This record gives sequence, C-alpha cells and structure tokens, in this order.
Amino acid sequence: MQHGDGHQGNSRRRTAALALAVLVTTATAGCSLLRGPDEFPAPQRTTASTAPATPEADPSASAEARRIAESASPRTPTAVPTEAAAPDPTVSPIPVGSVLSEADVVTPKGSVRFHYRVVVGADGTPTAQWSSFASTLPVPVATTFLETPPSVGDGITWHGVGDTTLGGGPGAAAAPASTALDPGRADPSWLGAIVVYSAAASAGPDLPVEIGPGKVLAVQPVRWSVPARTTNVHPVDGGARPNATGKSSSDGSTDGAPTAYRIASEDLIGSVAARFGLSVKDLVWLNPDVTVYGDQQYLYEDTVLNLDPYRR
Repeated sequence: MQHGDGHQGNSRRRTAALALAVLVTTATAGCSLLRGPDEFPAPQRTTASTAPATPEADPSASAEARRIAESASPRTPTAVPTEAAAPDPTVSPIPVGSVLSEADVVTPKGSVRFHYRVVVGADGTPTAQWSSFASTLPVPVATTFLETPPSVGDGITWHGVGDTTLGGGPGAAAAPASTALDPGRADPSWLGAIVVYSAAASAGPDLPVEIGPGKVLAVQPVRWSVPARTTNVHPVDGGARPNATGKSSSDGSTDGAPTAYRIASEDLIGSVAARFGLSVKDLVWLNPDVTVYGDQQYLYEDTVLNLDPYRR
C-alpha cells in the first residue's frame, strides 16, 4: 500500500509539472505572436501641471520645510569680491603750492638764524625753501628734518631728510635757495623737528668742542599744516588672530584708527591684512618697501608696518 501510494503521488506530480510547462510555453509564445517590443505602450510622463509643488514653491508649506528644500537644492552663491577685483587703494594728493610749514629758526645763543618754508612742488614733492641765513660761527652750518629729535650738544648720527649745508665759516658758499625733501611720502608731517648742526670738516685743536663736526646746535619742533585729504583705505583693528598676533598702535591718529603694526613671530601678510579689514594689495600699498620671504610670505618679526594712508 505505501509503495503504490508513493508511485501514484509521483505520477500526479510529474503530470502537473508537465502541464505547467506547457502552459508557460504557450503563454509566452502567444505574447510573442501578438506583440513585438515596439508595440508595448510607453510609460506615461508626469507633466508640470500634475506634479506636486516643491516645498520652496508651495506657499502652504511650512517655513521649515521650505528651508530644508532650499538647502537640498542650494542656489548659486552670490559672488564675493576677490583680491584682484578689489579697488586700487588711493589717497588724494596734496595740492601743488600748499605751504605745509613755515618758521624762523634761531640757535639758543643767536649765532645762527634763518627762515624756512616747506611748499609742495609741481611734481607733488615737498620742497624746503631757505632764506635770510646768517651765522657768526667759524664753521659751516647744516640743517635737516628728523622724526625723533636729538638734544643740543649731541652728535648727529643720521642726517635725516632734506639735509642741507646752508653756509657759514670762511670761504663758505651762499645758502641754496631750496631743497627737495623727498621724505618717502607725500605727507612729510611724520618729521617732528628741524635740527641745526655743525658741518665742520674736522675737529681741529683750536675748534671748541660744542661746534665740532656733527654737534647739534639747535632743535626746533616743526608745526605742520597739511590740507585735508581723502582715501578709500580705512584700517580697523579686528583683534589678534592666528598669524596676526602683533601689537597695533594709533599714535598721531585723531579718530583712534590704527596707524602702525609691529609684526609678531609667524605672522602672514594675508592674515595681518585681514585683521585690519584690508586687502594684501592695500597693505603693500601702505608699505612699498615691505619685505616678505618664502611661499607663505612670512613677515620679518619686529618690523613696524605703516597703516596710515596719509603717511604713505
């Protein structure tokens, strides 16, 4: 009984499988005969009129949904001005003919006296004009403009800006009419004093020490009167940051704006410029002699950078 039932079950399963194979083959053949590959209907496209509105375009969508949708498909960012696109730094010139300073100079004992006037020449360079020179000293006398004044009796170590021998002493030539100051900047007001000193060639045995070569005879502060000027460079100290950790100062500034910066170790010129809201182009314009080295443009530590466009 068990053997017969197993045989009959196997026969029924083979019959069913054969029938299924015939059915599949027939159905497939029928489809091939009825339709070719190009006869199937194309998939339907969803038109814009029937497509659901995106959250950013749908006024009924919540603000949060619109923000999420916008961040998923960000708009093209607004162009940011590049270093090359930044405007060139400028400062208006001092008008030609402007009288920047004028005064009489007299040594403490009255042995030397003269008048000077600083005027802006045709090329924009300040020029010192000399007149009324007189001296009772037995040595030639010279004068110059210095940033930091020495004291009377000191020996002059740097001959400053506009160094000129005015005359005096036996066989001395007449005082020149003028001297181009060439202070390295259009505005010479960084020069704090006019200094008179002995231009004696040597210290002979009969020459008093106080009028020996290079001895300072008089020091007089210079009062400058520079016309107002305009600039598009306005440094503002944003505070120390990596690669710009030096100290700024605002000496001589009437509005507290930084006028100078002392470079610290590891400073980079781009970081220093960014600290003061300037471009590198601005910073190099303010400091034409700035020295950098290496691909990263490290600055020399303890160098003082000018930040005042009027003292450029």
